[in-house]
Formats: sequence, C-alpha cells, structure tokens
Amino acid sequence: MEKLKVIVYAISKNEEQFVERWVKSMSEADEIYVLDTGSTDNTVASLTNHGVHVTTEIINPWRFDIARNKSLELVPNDTDICVCTDLDEIFEPGWREKLEKAWTSNTTRARYNYNWSLDENNIPLVNFYIEKIHKRHGYKWTHPVHEVLTYEAAENFITLDNITLNHYPDKTKSRSSYLPLLELSVTEQPNDDRNVHYLGREYMYYGKYNEAIDTLIKHLSLKTATWKDERCASMRFIARCYKNLNRYEEAKMWLEKAMVEAPYLRDPFVERALLAYLEEDWDGVIKYSLKALDIKVHPKSYINETFSFNGTVEDLLSYAFYKEGNIEKAIQWADRSLEINPDNTRLKNNKKIFLTL
Repeated sequence: MEKLKVIVYAISKNEEQFVERWVKSMSEADEIYVLDTGSTDNTVASLTNHGVHVTTEIINPWRFDIARNKSLELVPNDTDICVCTDLDEIFEPGWREKLEKAWTSNTTRARYNYNWSLDENNIPLVNFYIEKIHKRHGYKWTHPVHEVLTYEAAENFITLDNITLNHYPDKTKSRSSYLPLLELSVTEQPNDDRNVHYLGREYMYYGKYNEAIDTLIKHLSLKTATWKDERCASMRFIARCYKNLNRYEEAKMWLEKAMVEAPYLRDPFVERALLAYLEEDWDGVIKYSLKALDIKVHPKSYINETFSFNGTVEDLLSYAFYKEGNIEKAIQWADRSLEINPDNTRLKNNKKIFLTL
C-alpha cells in the first residue's frame, strides 16, 4: 500500500478544553494545521505545545467559509489527503490506515460515519454520512454558515463505513451568529435550496414561526428542492410552527403532506402521533404510531429526528392504550419501550401502575 501524505486541518476559537483529546485522535495524520480565529484562552499555546502548526488571524466580518478556506491554505501543496475536522470531534482509532487503504489516484473525496449526537453511554443518537475528507487541490468552502465543500470538476467519492467521527460539543457555546449568517447566505444566493431550508429551520428554533413558515414554503417552491427527505422536513417544520401557533388543523394538513412526500420516513408519522397526543386523540396516537413502527429502516441522514427511534413511539402507544382501557396492550408497549430505555424511571412507574389495574 502506497503511503500517502495525510494532513488534518481545522479552525479554532476558545477550545482549550478539547485540544489534548483532539490532537491525540488526529495524530494518525502526518501533520496538523489550525487557523485560530481569536482565542482568548490557552487554545493556541496548548495546540502549539502539542506540536500543531498554528496560525492566528481575525476574520472580520466573521464567515465560516472564509475561515475554512484560510485554514485550507495552510495545508502543504504536496498533500495527498486533507482531513477537515473541528476540535470537538474525534475519530475512532485506526482511521488513517483505513483511509489510505481505500483511497485511489482517482478519488477526490470520502464520505464516512458521523455521530453528531451521542448519549451518556456513547450510543449514537443522530448518525449520518459526512464528507469533509478530500484531495488537496480544486476544493473550496462556500456559504457564510453551514459551509460546504465545492469542487471545480466532477467528483469521485468513496464511502467508508469503517471510519467514524464522533461529535462531543460544548453545549454552552452560543450559536447566535447562525441566524444572521444564514440570512446573509440566502441574500447572497436566494435560490440555494439547502440554505433556504436551514434559514427556515433556524427561524423556527428562534420562535419566529411566521418567518419560518414563509421561508420553508419558499424552500418547497424552489425548482432545485428535490430531495424528498429535506422537503418532508420543511413540511414537518411548517406543521411544528403551526402547532406552536395553536393552529392545529393547519399543522395536521402539513403533516399529511409530509407523510405523502416521504412515506418511507418515520418522522412525519411520529410528529402526527405527538400532535394527536396533545389533543388527547388516543385513536390517532395509536393509528400514527403503528404506521411509524411499520417503517423499519433508519436512513443515514442529518435530518433524522431522535424521537423516531428512541422509544418515544412505544411510549406513546403504551399511554394511549392505557387511556383507552386496554391494560394488556399498555403493559406490552411499556415493556417494548423499556427494552429501549431500561433505566427510565417514569416508564418503570407507568408499568407498575398498569400492573395494579
């Protein structure tokens, strides 16, 4: 196997707490380059002490794509494989050997497993493919936020299911810059369906429900918005906004659209069951929960909702059957939910109550 030159590159700001763990994970590379964008803690000193090549530059006004591109410029021109990560991410060991074994002279980019969210037992909650390993030349980062790699020609991907990157974020870190940067991104490229979707979602997170609805409807109207998973998510988010505005009939209408758009995804069926729960419509809870459970496949997509496969559906069924007086099925579904969440005290207490009836 030909030995290739593998370089990790990243951006950082005030991430001293992650440095030692991150460098240990990335040390399978030949070298590590970091662009620090203005840390006021000991990030730079710690990285330097661990043998990382660090350059400091303030990006003003801030944009993720500019920072990423400047960090990529630090990577030597004779590099064969560039690996972009963030300091709150770590690879499972052995990634470099697996990468070299699969990489060919024609490869331009690799996709691999990304555990965006893990529980306290390190079990993945949200898992999808990420694509931030690439050849040195021809790539650049675009978009002020939710930046993506773009290539000057046709790409040749390899998919590496045996490489996994885990994400352990600082949950106290502010994401307040995301909304204005998304607004800027959509102003710059108003027909970019991906970032119009992201902007609508961000408005929803901020409780700007009417802005979210308008933006997500715009996403659905774009000719390039053809990915059904994302279209389904926009419809679900519109429904979620209407639910928060106490306009349940419109929420139901959009969830019905979402179910039709992507009938292979659990998410719209579970959201419909959750809406039925709020209305104390126990028949509806049972109907849509069972439809959700008919869907067995859990696609590797960032759009997946954790509530679709984490025992929520079984929990809903248990409670709905209890409210309908079917205690046998209430216990049956409580057991199913406990199989997924064996330490959940509330579920245990529910079962105890059911057993006394």
